[in-house]
Amino acid sequence: MTISQYALGIIWLIGNIGSILTCIVFSQSVFRKSACALYFIASSFSQLLAFNFALLYRMLQYGYNVNIINVELWFCKMRFYLFYVFIANSRYNIIIASIDRYFSSSRNALRRQWSSSKIALRVIICNAIFWCLMYIQVIVVYEINNNICQPQSGVYGIFFSIYITIDSGILPTFLMLIFGLLTAKNVRQSGKRIVPTIQNSTDQSVRISKKDIQLQKMLVNQIILFIFLNIPNPCYLVYHSFTINTIKSPARLTIEAFINNMTYVPLYLDYALTFFNCAISSKIFRRQFLNFIQTKILRRPTRIVKKERGITTRNGLTHSIK
Repeated sequence: MTISQYALGIIWLIGNIGSILTCIVFSQSVFRKSACALYFIASSFSQLLAFNFALLYRMLQYGYNVNIINVELWFCKMRFYLFYVFIANSRYNIIIASIDRYFSSSRNALRRQWSSSKIALRVIICNAIFWCLMYIQVIVVYEINNNICQPQSGVYGIFFSIYITIDSGILPTFLMLIFGLLTAKNVRQSGKRIVPTIQNSTDQSVRISKKDIQLQKMLVNQIILFIFLNIPNPCYLVYHSFTINTIKSPARLTIEAFINNMTYVPLYLDYALTFFNCAISSKIFRRQFLNFIQTKILRRPTRIVKKERGITTRNGLTHSIK
């Protein structure tokens, strides 16, 4: 109970704040045309929904003994339906972002065209619709058994548990590793071909390249967090799927319920750390975050320096440059 009250409570608070800030920072003009930033926004928004439609009820259930989820069948079904939809949507937006990084770093011009904000918006919408349809099965398979909201026993229950294991553990890890390695290969190859010059046109190119590299670093760190923090939950689901029809003592059921609850702590922690990962991994992200705090929270105007034809303007005052 203490773990559910404090650990999940802290994760819920940090996760909500972090998800909102991540969406705000990636909405700034410097990231606005980046397809990868759009995928991060979509992922963080889904995380925000997961924190408040899934984690919140888990915290209330195990931390404060509010058991509405195990009493009302419709609530049981909808809670887990929304949980799986939001988690899958967030997870696969990160996977799609890793695919986008592979396309954007490719030497092939046709592949690079797939990395655009217009395509990203369409993919984000299609991804959300896909998972909303894919997890309708949760409404069918979940039931309240022995005052526990869980997949029904039998062949379909085993199939669903194995499916969740593949969908939430094996497949995402495989895709993230594959496209992460392919992108790293592209970056190494393209890095040898980027030669900065003193011309203004190439300065813009170098700046964009640095932003893309920092986005790639954020993505790689997010993948590493996912792999390590999401392993416990699929492992437990594998165990549960093969022992679902086993007769268990009350003590064993209590231990399994505790372990099951504990596997969700690192899962939600992974999502709660997204903002901190971005802030640590990217100097541009930190700069945009501090700029947001200064201009929107503290209401301090930014200092604008503009040079044109030997004239500089600072805070509304015009000076000639000699």
